[in-house]
Amino acid sequence: MKVAIYTLGCKVNQYETQAMEQELLARGHTLTEFSDEADAYIVNTCSVTAVSDQKSRQVIHGVQRKHPGAVVAVCGCYPQTHADDVRKLGVDLISGTGDRTGFIRLLEEAAAEKRQIEAIDQPFERGVFGVLPAGGLGGRTRAMLKVEDGCVNFCTYCIIPYARGRVRSLPVPTAVEQTRALAAEGYREIVVTGIEISSWGQDLKNGETLIDLLEAVCTAAPAGRAPPGGPSRTGCPHPAGEPGAPDHHRGVLPPGGRPAEPLPPVPLVYAVRMRRHPEANEPEIRYHSICAVRCTFKSIF
Repeated sequence: MKVAIYTLGCKVNQYETQAMEQELLARGHTLTEFSDEADAYIVNTCSVTAVSDQKSRQVIHGVQRKHPGAVVAVCGCYPQTHADDVRKLGVDLISGTGDRTGFIRLLEEAAAEKRQIEAIDQPFERGVFGVLPAGGLGGRTRAMLKVEDGCVNFCTYCIIPYARGRVRSLPVPTAVEQTRALAAEGYREIVVTGIEISSWGQDLKNGETLIDLLEAVCTAAPAGRAPPGGPSRTGCPHPAGEPGAPDHHRGVLPPGGRPAEPLPPVPLVYAVRMRRHPEANEPEIRYHSICAVRCTFKSIF
């Protein structure tokens, strides 16, 4: 079966699309561009904003109009959070953000049996991290490593906890195993990604933090290249004990860097009401000292 995939949204969606690509190839299918003719089209959606929902619907409507005889499968955050809206679109397969390997099996069933299938679970009932194959297709120099899924911040404006469930972390031994495999395959860059990556390790309850994971990943791929960019990217071209390797101050040093000195305590913070004409009897607002706040990451490139 010839399959095309369209991905909207974050790096986690991109990672999961690459994992589905590998699963499709392993099961004997072929991949093609989304603009080409295919037997099945997968739309990996995003729902972080109303605009994301709209873009997801536009892509689905477009592929249904251009390829009426093909199987159209929808997965990702949009059907997970707006299942009723997706049902109205009349697609062949509806799935959420869980069990991407099972999603490929359902795609094969939908294509073979010519029937509609729906498989949406409850995200808050997911107890363990769903391990997927890391990396990408041959010929790429940058691989993605998803190490965390879910979020428990429950920000008022954000729907992601309801799309992804609670925090679930990839254990360090598994991350190390996947990192070594990626290095052996020739990848020169590793992008460590997740839904709320700073929460990594909360569910493991073994005292490990994100910096422990980054140190383990850097040690497992010492020949990797560290690309410039945000803190989700990592690579350690220097062996332990040299600039560029994880240091004893629990930070990750850039090439040529030196360990940072401990930060001084944060002083008392005073604040006044930001009003043009404060009342004469208005009391002063005083905040307590935040002595426990320290810089956890000395320097992450």
